[in-house]
Amino acid sequence: MKVLVAGAGIGGLCLAQGLVRAGIDVRVFEREPAADSRYQGFRIGLDGPGIAALRECLPPRLHPLLEAVTGPLAGARRLVDRQLNELRHLSATVDGTAADRHVLRQLLLAGLGDRVEFGRAVTGYRERADGRAEARLADGGSAVGDLLVGADGVGSAVRRQLLPGAEVVDVPGNALLGRTPLTERLAALVPGSGTLVHGSGLNLLVGRMEFRRPPRLAAAELAPEVELPDAESYLRWVAMLPEPLGPEPGEWAQVRDRLLGLLDGWHPDLVELVRQSDTGNSSPLTIRYAEPVSHWGTGPVTLLGDAIHAMPPSAGQGANTAFRDAALLCRSLAAVHRGEAELTDAVEDYELQMLDRGFAAVAMGLDRLSEFTPAR
Repeated sequence: MKVLVAGAGIGGLCLAQGLVRAGIDVRVFEREPAADSRYQGFRIGLDGPGIAALRECLPPRLHPLLEAVTGPLAGARRLVDRQLNELRHLSATVDGTAADRHVLRQLLLAGLGDRVEFGRAVTGYRERADGRAEARLADGGSAVGDLLVGADGVGSAVRRQLLPGAEVVDVPGNALLGRTPLTERLAALVPGSGTLVHGSGLNLLVGRMEFRRPPRLAAAELAPEVELPDAESYLRWVAMLPEPLGPEPGEWAQVRDRLLGLLDGWHPDLVELVRQSDTGNSSPLTIRYAEPVSHWGTGPVTLLGDAIHAMPPSAGQGANTAFRDAALLCRSLAAVHRGEAELTDAVEDYELQMLDRGFAAVAMGLDRLSEFTPAR
């Protein structure tokens, strides 16, 4: 059996790692020219089922490194005003794990080698007469496999062809994603698992990414064949505004200065949080979610993660759901590989479970979005 994966994000790579462990031939096609060619996002929170699914797919030799380069995510979430006066406690996080998306992606590439082909975007596919899928690539090439998995994110080319009527909705308003080096002063902003600041026409969500060990040094000791970035601990924050900040700026420094203009009268530590933001790892953020879809009828093409059930980050379930998708699909395909199931039946079982769980997470994210979105 041969599996093709469109997209080398964390969901697609998690699946690839699990398939390699199961002895299944897998090829991953990624549109970006290299693993570090663009900004990779922010800290993500992993819950118990999410981290268990990730560990299930990763080879055991990488489990100690995964533990070393993630961080704690536990304690109360608090709601404060713009002077940091506590208004109330929100739901607490218990035994969560904080992970940096870029570091995690580099870890998930470990050992995959030439199974991942960068600069080769999947633009579409055709179902062959023999029941297999032929992926069309942007460079004019193609690849044939028993199953094509669209793990190519919210703009998925695979989903557009498989489900042309599926809708992805942009959330009104404007969001800015910032990253600020963690200092002793700023660490006090997040005494628990997160802090939500309610201001006038502007909300600020702040979380901590504190690595247990520096990723590059941890890799050198625990898995010398793995190269991880020289990342330092930081605070991740998201500013939510009901309207666009202004004319589209070109550089983060311009965005930051406009945002600082809205923080007049805010606590000095919050102003400093924005002022010290990293220009290379901060950006405007578009929040999207997918409308539910019915099961489409199983064939040699399926979907995973944001490619099918993109969700707002308010419930913290995007990465968790993608990893659980990957582990479930890997288990299903491993049963086929062992001769214990037929491919069509195994994929259909995966799809039905994935759709139920994925769109339940989308609904939860939409329910909680009002916590973070300021009134117009």
